[in-house]
Amino acid sequence: MISVKRSTLAFIVLVTLVVGAGLGTWGAGAVDQSKPSGPGALPPTTLPAGTQPRIIPAALPIPSGSFAQVAESVGPAVVNINTVTRVSGGRTPVEEFFGDEFFKRFFGDAPERQQVQRSLGSGVIVDPSGIVLTNAHVVERATEIEVSTADGKKHKAKLAGVDKKTDLAVLKLQGGGPYPAANLGDSDAVKVGDWVLAIGSPFGLQKTVTAGIISAKGRSIGQGPFDDFLQTDAAINPGNSGGPLVNMSGEVVGINSAILSRTGGNVGIGFSIPVNMAKRIYTELAAKGKVTRGWLGVSIQPLTPELAKSFGLKEPNGVLISDVMQQSPAATAGITSGDVIIEFDKKKVDSPQELQKAVAATTPGRAVPLKVWRDKGEKTLEIKIGETPDETVALKPTNKGKSLLGLDVRPITPELARQLNLRTPDGVIVFSVDDESAASEAGLQRGDVIREVNRQKVRSVQDFEKVTKDVKDGDRVTVLLQRGPQSLYVAFTVARG
Repeated sequence: MISVKRSTLAFIVLVTLVVGAGLGTWGAGAVDQSKPSGPGALPPTTLPAGTQPRIIPAALPIPSGSFAQVAESVGPAVVNINTVTRVSGGRTPVEEFFGDEFFKRFFGDAPERQQVQRSLGSGVIVDPSGIVLTNAHVVERATEIEVSTADGKKHKAKLAGVDKKTDLAVLKLQGGGPYPAANLGDSDAVKVGDWVLAIGSPFGLQKTVTAGIISAKGRSIGQGPFDDFLQTDAAINPGNSGGPLVNMSGEVVGINSAILSRTGGNVGIGFSIPVNMAKRIYTELAAKGKVTRGWLGVSIQPLTPELAKSFGLKEPNGVLISDVMQQSPAATAGITSGDVIIEFDKKKVDSPQELQKAVAATTPGRAVPLKVWRDKGEKTLEIKIGETPDETVALKPTNKGKSLLGLDVRPITPELARQLNLRTPDGVIVFSVDDESAASEAGLQRGDVIREVNRQKVRSVQDFEKVTKDVKDGDRVTVLLQRGPQSLYVAFTVARG
C-alpha cells in the first residue's frame, strides 16, 4: 500500500451513533417532537391529530439492506499475494565493529549474504486462465510469488509484466484452473456518491470487505504522469493494495492502490486506479510483458499567466515546450523550445498531464496534427508519434552549446526559480560542465545560472544557443553568473573538445 503522507494535515475523528434512520422506526419515539430542543430553536411544526412525522429513509444499495450478495459474487476472484524478495545483506554488528579486513585476514572472503524480505498484498483474477491484476509496488522486486485463492489453495505465480507509471502489474497463476474471474465494469460510468466495496487482505486478513462511496473522481496525488484516481472512503489499509473496488452490480471499477494518511492507517481517504485504464494496461502486459505508449520527445511545463503574457497569449491555455530531444519525433516535426502546444490531434490541451495522457494513448507510428503558438501566431504541424524509449536510455537535449563551451544548460522553470530563490526565470541553469573544458577550469559549476554571455542577455535556452552559435575555437568568452545570492563574471578561452 502506498501511503501518501501530508504532515500539515490535521484529522479529527467524529464518532456518531445513528439509530433508526433508514432501518425502520425503532427509536423514533425517543425524540419529543413537541418541544424546542435548545436556545434559539424554531417552534415545532403543528401536525394534524393522528399524523406521524414523515421519516425519509437513507438510501440503501440494495433492497435487502445488505452487501452480502455483492461480496459473495466477487469474493471468489479476490486473492492474497505473498512475496519474497532476496537482497544482498548488510554486515553484522560484529563485522561492523572489527571491519572487513579483520575477517578477510582470518577467514578469507565470506560468501555473499542474502536477506529475505516478505510482504503481503491483494489481487483480483480477471481471466479464468489465471490472469491476476494487482499493483506494481506489490510484486515488482519479488523473487518468489505465492498466491492464495479464496478456496484456501496456494499457487505459484509468474510475473507477466509491470507498468510502474500506472502502478499496475499482471501475474499468471501456474497450474490449475479454470479460476473464478471477476467482471470488469466501466469506471467512466461511476458517479460521485455511488456505493462501492473494497475487498482484499489488509494486514494479511484475507477476504476482508469494507464499504463506502466514491468520494471524488480524477484525483491526482503526485504518483505519476497518469494519475486519474477514484477517491473512496471505503476502508483501505496496508495489504489491500491490488485488491478490487467493486460497484453494486458486482463489477470491478478500480484497483486499490494508495491512501492518504499521517500514520499509515486508514483515515477514509483511499485511491483506486480506474478499471478502464487497467483494462488496456493488463491486456498489453499479459500479451507482451510491456506497455507501448506514444512519445513526442519533449520536456514540458505548465503555461503560467506570466509566461502566457511573455509569449503573446491572452490566456494561459496550452503547454509550454521547454526542451526538445535530439532525433525525437518532435525534433523531426520541427517543434522547438518555446513553442506552446494548444491542440493535439484536434483536441485542446490545457495542462501537461492532459498532453501526456493524450500522447501516451496514441498508437506509435500514427501521424497526428499538432497546433502550436509560435512567434505570436498559430502554426499547424504534423508529427509522427514515436514509441516511448526504455527509461534506461539516456535522452540528449538539443542544445548545441555543450560541444563548444563545455556546458550543458537547461531552461529555468518557474518552480525551479522558486526553489533557487530567483526573482525571475530569466537565464539558463548549468546542468553539467565537462571536466576538461575551459569553462570548468574557469570555475563554472553545476547549478550556476547564466544571465549574460559576452554582454548579451540570456533569457532562455534559445538565447544561449543564439549568442554562442558563432563562438569559435580560441575566442574569449565572458559570462555573467548568479551563484546563490552572488553575481559574478567569469571569462575563459574556448577550446574544442
